[in-house]
Amino acid sequence: MTDDEVLAEFRAADALLEGHFILSSGLRSPRYLQCARVLMDPRRGARLAEALAARIPADLRARITAVVSPAMGGVIVGHEMARALGVEAMFVERPTGTFELRRGFRLDRGQEVLLMEDVVTTGLSSREAIKAIEAAGGRVIAGAALVDRSFGKAGADLMGGVPFYALIRLDVPTYEADAVPPELAAIPAIKPGSRAAA
Repeated sequence: MTDDEVLAEFRAADALLEGHFILSSGLRSPRYLQCARVLMDPRRGARLAEALAARIPADLRARITAVVSPAMGGVIVGHEMARALGVEAMFVERPTGTFELRRGFRLDRGQEVLLMEDVVTTGLSSREAIKAIEAAGGRVIAGAALVDRSFGKAGADLMGGVPFYALIRLDVPTYEADAVPPELAAIPAIKPGSRAAA
């Protein structure tokens, strides 16, 4: 799937938004990809996950025995990626502010896991999720996301030392709240994601 085909999927789902958005990191942006909307159609979600799975090298893909994603945004895409890989899907959540594996999910000691995100910007939540997976006994051997918004920071540093694969890289400018350009500041800011801004 080419970048144009991926963006066409987002546009078809009305998931490519323009405006003034507050990201989970607290940064501001004029564009937002609403992954929840693109995943509303299970067939579209399956197509995107299969295309992303195909980007992971076959030898690495063969080692993955589970997909773990952070709740809330990663749950559906994590499930679709697990389906594409033919493995189990689980998620970590923050009942008290820190990610943990709950709901009877468990990982065997050393079990090799793919961390699946919907969007990665700074990698902070990914690194926090990796810590929770390791605390539960798993070993994250790769990370993946539908959208890489890291402006080229993606890679081992972004995911705490594991290889990272994205379906599309979207280089949209982001700004600190006190450094928003005037044309963006003139638009009311909204927080579209599931997590409170940092």
